Parts: sequence; C-alpha cells; structure tokens
Amino acid sequence: MAMLTVRNLPDDVHRALRVQAALHGQSTEAEVREILASAVKPDGRVRVGEVLAALGRQIGLRNEDFEVFDRVRDKTPAKPPRFE
Repeated sequence: MAMLTVRNLPDDVHRALRVQAALHGQSTEAEVREILASAVKPDGRVRVGEVLAALGRQIGLRNEDFEVFDRVRDKTPAKPPRFE
C-alpha cells in the first residue's frame, strides 16, 4: 500500500482533522484516508462496466448471445512480428 506525506499542513487544519476524527471515533490518519477516498472515488461515480452491463440487460442481451464468438473465433496462434 502506498504512503503519502503532506507537508506544510496548517495547524488549524490539522487540529480540525483531529477533532473530526475524534467525533467519528477513529484516528486522524484513518479520517484523512476516508476524506481522500470519498473525494477521488465518490459513491455516485460512473463505472463503465456497470453501465455496459445495464445497457446489455436493457436491450435484452444474454450470455448465450456471446457464444457465437467462441464458435467463429480464429483459434490459430498469432505469429510473432518479424523485424527485418
């Protein structure tokens, strides 16, 4: 897991973080992790895989519809490129 150092954090911001962490019953470090995670990964973000799956369900696609790709796919191994 990555580590992050924040330099020159104003004392009042650090104090506010400590108070907020105490109110939530967790360490300041845990509070900062939670704040950062919610800032960069909000609950309402669009996830492409989920959107595509929903679209497939909406238009009625089923797993069986994709079995044709396995039947018609060229199964011969690819030839490596030649650099001559």
